[in-house]
Amino acid sequence: MRKPRERAPEDQRIASAYIFGAICPYDGKGTAFVLPACNVQAMDLHLTEISAEVAPGRHAVMLLHQPGWHMSARLRNHCSITLLALPPKCPELNPTENLWQFMRDNSLSNRTLKSYEDILDHCCFAWNKFIGQSWRITSIGLKDWAQTSCFMRIGINMQVLWSS
Repeated sequence: MRKPRERAPEDQRIASAYIFGAICPYDGKGTAFVLPACNVQAMDLHLTEISAEVAPGRHAVMLLHQPGWHMSARLRNHCSITLLALPPKCPELNPTENLWQFMRDNSLSNRTLKSYEDILDHCCFAWNKFIGQSWRITSIGLKDWAQTSCFMRIGINMQVLWSS
């Protein structure tokens, strides 16, 4: 006989924050923003931060699924980043989905927090805890199909990022 599921805390007040994060499994690092909305302006801010993190002389290929704010024509051109859209309805191809699942399982689910500032603090704490473990970034982020794909074989100095 199976044990009954544990009840999750309930609260009828709703407030959300969104973690815009990207990881580089080869370097074991990442960057993120915790923002109040998922929109083009938030994505542009995220891309600006990522482009600042791309090492001089390198170019980032960023894998993305396809919500409107990821691929909008209104995004500014960031010369050090190429956005590569994954096929629709294939989240399993984006290793960052594994990252978000890990964070939900270990840091972000079943919480009732007192204020929006607590939500922001908790998201930042969860991201910083994860990002401090470079070996975990590598183990979650590396995928065989990406390592052997054509953009990895062309021999230019690229930095591959996974982003949601």
